[in-house]
Amino acid sequence: MSLDARPTIAAPDDDPYLWLEDIEGSDALVWVEAQNERTLSTFGTAEFAADRDVLTAILDRPDKIPYIARRGPYFYNFWMDAQQPRGLWRRTTPESFRLEQPFWEILLDVDALAAAEGEDWIWSGATTRPGTHDRAIVRLSRGGSDAVVLREFDLASKVFVSDGYVLPEAKSAASWLDPDTLLLSSAWGGDVTTSGYARTVRLWRRGTDPAQMPMLFEVPRESMSAGAAIDRTEATKTVWFYDSVGFFDVKVWLADTAGDHRAKLDLPTDVEVDAHRGWITIKPRTAWSVGGKTYPGDTLLGMKLDTFLAGGRDFAVLFKPGKRRSLQDFSWSGDQLVLSILDNLQPVFEVLVPSAAAWTSTRLAGLPEIGVVGVSSLDVETSETNGDLLAIVQDPLTPPSLMLIAKGQAPTVLKRSPQAFSPDGLVVTRHEAISVDGERIPYTQTGPAGETGDAPVHLTGYGGFEVSSLPYYNSAIGKLWLERGGTSVTANIRGGGEFGSPWHDAGRGAGKRLSHDDFAAVAADLVRRGVTRPGRIAAEGGSNGGILISNMLTRYPERFGALFCTIPLIDMRRYSKLLAGASWMAEYGDPDKPEEWAWLKTYSAYHQAVPGRPYPPILIATTRRDDRVHPGHARKMAAKLQAMGYEDVWFYEPAAGGHGYGKDNKERAAFSALGYAFLRQKIGFVSRALEA
Repeated sequence: MSLDARPTIAAPDDDPYLWLEDIEGSDALVWVEAQNERTLSTFGTAEFAADRDVLTAILDRPDKIPYIARRGPYFYNFWMDAQQPRGLWRRTTPESFRLEQPFWEILLDVDALAAAEGEDWIWSGATTRPGTHDRAIVRLSRGGSDAVVLREFDLASKVFVSDGYVLPEAKSAASWLDPDTLLLSSAWGGDVTTSGYARTVRLWRRGTDPAQMPMLFEVPRESMSAGAAIDRTEATKTVWFYDSVGFFDVKVWLADTAGDHRAKLDLPTDVEVDAHRGWITIKPRTAWSVGGKTYPGDTLLGMKLDTFLAGGRDFAVLFKPGKRRSLQDFSWSGDQLVLSILDNLQPVFEVLVPSAAAWTSTRLAGLPEIGVVGVSSLDVETSETNGDLLAIVQDPLTPPSLMLIAKGQAPTVLKRSPQAFSPDGLVVTRHEAISVDGERIPYTQTGPAGETGDAPVHLTGYGGFEVSSLPYYNSAIGKLWLERGGTSVTANIRGGGEFGSPWHDAGRGAGKRLSHDDFAAVAADLVRRGVTRPGRIAAEGGSNGGILISNMLTRYPERFGALFCTIPLIDMRRYSKLLAGASWMAEYGDPDKPEEWAWLKTYSAYHQAVPGRPYPPILIATTRRDDRVHPGHARKMAAKLQAMGYEDVWFYEPAAGGHGYGKDNKERAAFSALGYAFLRQKIGFVSRALEA
């Protein structure tokens, strides 16, 4: 029998499955529905349905933490449960929030809105008017896509403003310049970059035709996006304009609120910049020589903004990186700058206060030194912050706690999440694998103590975009894997941000193969340590992690028993031409440049897959409303593998969900439950509950 192995490395553009890129095409949808039926009829068992319902109940629990942000005098929250699957936008007072059962004022019922308007509305957030917070620009997505409809909402009357701001569906962002003026960055109306994002910033005055908005700022079409931010922290408002020339590079301008008197900041492009109350903070990704000094990459620098604009370059050094010490985030709250640091993967937080003489630094006390801790300002608007912070604390066996850190005070617990699964008999340990080039790759293991050599292992990683993979509390893994006797592992592979820009840079571009080698090394180390054997390792990864999992299929098939590849990026020949793909060339490379395709083709699993290999079973899953990573990646990979004779290749695509696992808790639960049912079956993981 002749097996169709196209596209191949030798003929990368001979692609017989381009028709599957037509997202709503009739032929493509017939194929998708046939694939869904095959997958659900095989794995959509009674056990799957029970798992889905159990996980849905966990996600819908009435006593879960209602996460909050402060706008004016109120705490705001968006809430989803069984009765309100699309959710409620609501608010309460700080005093009421501390009660066991707070009183919530309902602002917008998204379920009722969707039903009344006959639309598949999904909440995507809101931007309220600073100061008064009486009006909001609400973002509504159809089916969970990144593109949104903008509509003005009145919080007092709890209705949409009949003659207010409305903008049709597009990838958009809006900021309130004053009560009757917006700054709009939107791909609507043709203002679009090759990445599919806004190319202009426009001034939108109330009552005017959005098609006639005057343009304040424009970037080249090949840039990733244009954006703007309004600084209200000083007496005179200023506007920052951003030309995001690539995912990790930006050019910055400062202007008045009319967009005039614009000054381009004399900075390298690979920087993160923030300004607050007359101070500027700068973190370059690579070494920066300026003012007679050279600052290593990832160093955080500070200075008075006026001094910087006048040519001063004698910076205060606010953070120095180390080989395994990295700055994950820096943000202002009140008069203090909060540094979120990972020191060999342990969370550390420092609070800096600037003055004309020097910056003072203190360590934020009272937070755990292990686990996963996130700290942020309580307030949405930086101009309204008073120094109050929120902290979320968790680890793989301890559900999140929400803590308030009032300025100058010790943390106090506001809310705790209930246990979603039993942690009895489970332990968390840290280990390191040795990758192909000798680099030590950390990973966190959660499961029963001791090695059996046959543990059913769920292994996950990401390795991209300087995103750190940390061992969060995961209800789905806990309930559907750990509680049943399994072991879970989170790998800190290169390409992530765990150890700063050098760790990321080592796993991007041509180095992306190294991040995949790292993941395979962790799988091998689990076998070397006597934890398990290859056929009992199930691996999961999504988005950029889809490249990872598809490369485990083609490059390291002997190390895995089953693979779950979700919302994936796979076809590295055409990715830059699909939806937002062009924005990721800074991470991967440009396939239209022969010298960069030379490395991209080595991890384009769509082209590397060939017949007759011992590939492990794989479930490739995406969502139809994902307008970030094109569902064609998943569709085409599944179709090619099946055409080459691989029968243990499965595909699943729900109609909604965006770049995620579903549009509501039940859909998200079904997506995960299906994936774990597949993985458990394929590695022969019979849970303790079923054995009993």
